Amino acid sequence: MSMDLQQFTLIIEIIIAIIIVAIIVAAGVYIMMKMKISKMQKENDGEIEEKKENNSPNGKPYNKQSIFNFMEFDKIEDNMIVQKNGKRYLMVLECQGVNYDLMSDMEKTGVEEGFVQFLNTLRYPIQLYVQTRTINLEKSIRNYKERLKLVEDNLNKLELQYSKNKEKGVYSKEEQEKAFYELVKQRNLYEYSKDIIYNTEQMNKNRNVLNKKYYIIIPYYSEEAQNDNLDKEEIKGLAFSELYTRSQSIARALSSTGVIGKILSSVELVDFLYVAYNRDESETYGVETAMKAGYDELYSTAPDVLEKKKEELERHIEDLAVAEANNRIRIATQKEQEIKEMVDNMDDIITQKVKELLEDNKEYIGVDIANLAIEDIEREEKEEKTKNVGTKKKTKRTRKEAGV
Repeated sequence: MSMDLQQFTLIIEIIIAIIIVAIIVAAGVYIMMKMKISKMQKENDGEIEEKKENNSPNGKPYNKQSIFNFMEFDKIEDNMIVQKNGKRYLMVLECQGVNYDLMSDMEKTGVEEGFVQFLNTLRYPIQLYVQTRTINLEKSIRNYKERLKLVEDNLNKLELQYSKNKEKGVYSKEEQEKAFYELVKQRNLYEYSKDIIYNTEQMNKNRNVLNKKYYIIIPYYSEEAQNDNLDKEEIKGLAFSELYTRSQSIARALSSTGVIGKILSSVELVDFLYVAYNRDESETYGVETAMKAGYDELYSTAPDVLEKKKEELERHIEDLAVAEANNRIRIATQKEQEIKEMVDNMDDIITQKVKELLEDNKEYIGVDIANLAIEDIEREEKEEKTKNVGTKKKTKRTRKEAGV
């Protein structure tokens, strides 16, 4: 009996030990899983914060290199646009067009022959580019207002001096006439300047006033140097020399057609690219304003083309919806008018229907009876018309007697 009790006690102790070990192992596993989950959560939070800092929907950071890759040029230097890490250089020649339509036949022939000669002399590729810009006259308006201020100050001085000298009797007759003439001339100049500013401001409000600029883009590739021992600075100097020679050659060839060409400077190239990449915003926020605001790098602010297309589509849908609504209103108004006319003329419509029924059913009713009924209806119609006419005449006579 004692032996059985010892064995039972040993079994109980073993079971308790196994349970304790299992609890310890489970606790260890739980702690490890908790730590792992906490670590993964921290990593995910870090990634979310990184995405927020990058401000990029796909999690990739926006940096200067990605912007440069999008804009397809590296920098602007020495009146050149540098592309593909110095493998391609561009120089831009701005051309002033000629009014071909106002020329005589002889002049037109000369322009055409000169342009043919220009094309025949080309030994390298060029690109013709036309840039349409909305005319922005804000700078001119500011200059006009500054000059108007000077004219106004001068006019005030002349008026004050003329009044003082006239009161003191300093002027002789001839001097007074001369001073008055100068005063009138200055006053007319002031009024004329105000009119110019007003007309210019009105013209600037019209965003449909456009100006076209014509450019010839001349490329140079580093492979044309045919020398692998040159460094980037030497290639850049060679590219500038070659592009400048080509540009001057093109300008001289075009001069025979009356077209004047000018090489764009680095600042003008910035404006050229700014308008190309920011076609909408450049109308109100020009490159000069951007540079004065502290922007020293060129970024594109133009909206995404799909967003613009979506806005245009929504606007088009709204216009169609308004047109359809107006059409529905018009149809409903017509139906309402037709119903009103039917209500107002219900007696006449019923009478007409009765006559039609009698005419169609003479065979069943009898011709004599049908004709007699139709005659009665027509007689009643005549009596009603006569009564209405008499009522109208009486009404008119009453109004006339009342002096209305």
